[in-house]
Amino acid sequence: MLAKRIIPCLDVKDGRVVKGTNFQGLRDMADPVEMARFYNASGADELVFYDITASAEGRGLFTEVLRRVASEIFIPLTVGGGIRTLDDFDRVLKCGADKVSVNSGAIADPDIIGAAAKKYGDQCVVLSMDVKRVEGRFRLFAKGGREDTGIDAMEWAVRGVQNGAGEIVLNSIDTDGVKQGFDLEMLDELASRVSVPIIASGGAGTMEDFARLFTHPGIDAGLAASIFHTRQVEISELKKYLRARGVEMRI
Repeated sequence: MLAKRIIPCLDVKDGRVVKGTNFQGLRDMADPVEMARFYNASGADELVFYDITASAEGRGLFTEVLRRVASEIFIPLTVGGGIRTLDDFDRVLKCGADKVSVNSGAIADPDIIGAAAKKYGDQCVVLSMDVKRVEGRFRLFAKGGREDTGIDAMEWAVRGVQNGAGEIVLNSIDTDGVKQGFDLEMLDELASRVSVPIIASGGAGTMEDFARLFTHPGIDAGLAASIFHTRQVEISELKKYLRARGVEMRI
């Protein structure tokens, strides 16, 4: 059995780590370089770095901060935000990223998934999806959760995997920052449609939320931000807790 992964996420705006609720009300949390150093030492399996306003502001990702973050860690690093072209993939990989997460850029140009997978390999291409319930359907949102695309999120995921995405991050806007647990209904629906690794994002509040998450087939990793940033949950303690409950963990 493959070990499940615990992944902290750095949402970066203007060079600082921020966090909000339901993608709104962002507040300053910390310096991303210091936080990356902390997570590297605390047992995180991977780290995700999102430049969360790059797409909405129509600019490239901040590479200076990314280089500094990458230089501090020895765990896999996934980077997203403002990824629209193969040149963007190339730029962040050269800054030290191991995987590149594409969201709004793939909505604007779905061919980028296949082109990047062909050039860099499926394992490098992560399809990130911001999803919210609209009129009883799971709908795909763009530009950091600001814009309803009208696209059925599950159909979009299937198409992305067919095009070469090697992993999916499912961000539930409905549960983001609420700390009432992961969106298990949404995750189960996705897991029934695709066979690539799924990273669950949005809603983690307690260690029990992760234990519940990993009882659901097809979910490979749990991603969280504020509960790790505030040290409400310590990753090393979380891993011991999960292992004691029969979840395979790297400790």
